[in-house]
Amino acid sequence: MELRQLAVVVAVAEEGGFTAAAQRLRTVQSTVSTVVRALERDLGTPLFHRTTHRVVLTPAGEAFVPAARAALEAAERARAAVSPVTGRVRLGVCPGLLADLHRTLARLRHTHPGLTLEVRQLRPKLVRCEVMESTVDVALTLLPGGGAADPESCPTAADLPAPRNSASAEPVATPLPAGELVLVTAPGGSRSAPADLSELSLVDFPVGWAIREAVDRAFPRRRVSLEVDDLAVAAGLVRAGLAACVLPSAAAARFPDLTVRRFEQPAPWRLAAVHRAGSGAAVAAVLAQLG
Repeated sequence: MELRQLAVVVAVAEEGGFTAAAQRLRTVQSTVSTVVRALERDLGTPLFHRTTHRVVLTPAGEAFVPAARAALEAAERARAAVSPVTGRVRLGVCPGLLADLHRTLARLRHTHPGLTLEVRQLRPKLVRCEVMESTVDVALTLLPGGGAADPESCPTAADLPAPRNSASAEPVATPLPAGELVLVTAPGGSRSAPADLSELSLVDFPVGWAIREAVDRAFPRRRVSLEVDDLAVAAGLVRAGLAACVLPSAAAARFPDLTVRRFEQPAPWRLAAVHRAGSGAAVAAVLAQLG
């Protein structure tokens, strides 16, 4: 099985026919048909129902196409990780999401000096709209973890499904390396965090911050005593003994003098990069660095 065969099958599925797929791939319809038939013989099952007017996926095709698309995107990311890339990528980041964003940007500049990266903040619940409308090329946000969506906004990007046979224009969510939430307190004391935070005085972040959303999900009954919009200010309040703070472990690592207390039941910190399927080499290069 070759990547070219996968690309042809995905093109037929997304375009809805062999002729349209041939136009997209800049080849002839007979070549597309030959490649698909050869792959179907190798697999021992048809991937498409062929009728006079249209082509639709068989159940085997429904299962095969998402896996084929994922394999093509993985190959593109692997290529982008070692090959010079040029172009421009507009990166949207939900507030409070990445404590080490500067390191990611520095790695990208070092690896791909010809790549221009523009960064802007996004509201979490508008991520899908921003990607759909091409306001950004990649958006970093939380993976789903419960809670109702705002009925007046687009669904959260983390609620996006994996693409199926016609999802070339629909955003998809690529999971990023997972972490955990930890409790940060003044220097000294226990290294374990209590399961119930309702008795603690806590500093938190504004609604719309990724950290606030994750902590709301994990600890809905906590008591917020202080609210700030800056990690360093929050750390200063903790350092002064005025409050504790729940942070992603990567953000807590920025303040080594504070005590990091882990929960017996780990509280998840799961992120995703949301983008259009088949976004190209520049987006693949960004995904490779984020992953």
